[in-house]
Amino acid sequence: MARPPSAEVVLGRRQLYMLPTGYGLVFALVLMVLLLVAINYDNALVYALTFWLAAIGIVSMLSTHRNLLGLRLSEGPCSPVFAGDNASFQLRLNNSHGPRRLRVSIEQAKRQVSCVDLRAGEQTCIRLERGSDRRGYLAPPPVVLSTRFPLGLLYAWSRRVALQQRCLVYPRPASSAPLPVTAEARGVPDRGLHPEGEDFLGLREFRRGDSPRHVSWKAMARGRGMLIKQFGGGYRASVWLEWEALTGMATEERLGQLCRWVLDCERAGLQYGLRVPNKTLAPANGEEHRHRCLAALALFPG
Repeated sequence: MARPPSAEVVLGRRQLYMLPTGYGLVFALVLMVLLLVAINYDNALVYALTFWLAAIGIVSMLSTHRNLLGLRLSEGPCSPVFAGDNASFQLRLNNSHGPRRLRVSIEQAKRQVSCVDLRAGEQTCIRLERGSDRRGYLAPPPVVLSTRFPLGLLYAWSRRVALQQRCLVYPRPASSAPLPVTAEARGVPDRGLHPEGEDFLGLREFRRGDSPRHVSWKAMARGRGMLIKQFGGGYRASVWLEWEALTGMATEERLGQLCRWVLDCERAGLQYGLRVPNKTLAPANGEEHRHRCLAALALFPG
C-alpha cells in the first residue's frame, strides 16, 4: 500500500517489512537439524555451533532492518518534456543519520532500477524514467526501497513511496505549417517566418521539435549529421498565435499546431503572443515566455 504523496519520506519502523529469503529458509532448516543432532547426541560442540550460527542469523536480521531504517527519500527537479518523450524524474536518497548503508535497491514495478551504497551523511541522486503519452502533469510511479544486506538471509523492503513530484508534459508538436497570421514587423510587411533579409548565423545540432525545413541537407550529405540552419539580424516581428485561427481541427490537433508555432517563432527570434480560450499571453520571446506558452497549452482543459 502506497503512502499519500509527500515531498519527503523518512523510512520508519512501521514502514518496513522483512521476510526470509530462500537462503534464509535453508539456513533456518540447517539450524533445526543441528539443534536436533545436538539434543540427540548431547554434543556440546554441536550446541555451540548451533547457537553461534543462530547468533549470526539474529545479527543479520538486525543489520538488514537497520540498513533501511531512517533513510530519507525526497524529490528533485524534473524538466518538462513533449508528449511521446520519456520524462526523467530525479529522486534524492539521503543517509543523514545512521551508519553506512550498503546494497540498497530502488525498485519500480517490482523491477530493480538502481542499487546504491551510502556512507554516513551522504546523499545520492537516482533517475527514473517514465513514458509520457499525453499532455499535462505526469507523476512518477511509486518506488520501493529494499535490501538483502549483509548475508542475503533476509529480504527487507519499504512500503511503496509516492512523492508529490510532477513533470509537465507539453503537447506533441504538429508537423510544420506556415503561420496563418501576419507578422507585424514594426510596420514592415509580412515576409514569412524566415525572411530572405535575415543573415545566416551558422549551424547547430538538431533538437527534437526542429522543423525539417530548417535542416542543412548539404551538411548531412557531407556526413556531418543532422544540423539546423540559424538566421538572425533581420527585423523583429510580432506574431499572434490564435486558437480561433485553427478552424475545423480537434482540440489536441489545435494544441499540437500551436505548440509547433511557438517553437518555430522562438527559433526564428520572433516576438509572439498566444490567445487561447480564457487565456492571453502578450507578445514576447525568450525561454521563460516559451515555457509560459507551452505550459498554457499543456494545461489547457479538455
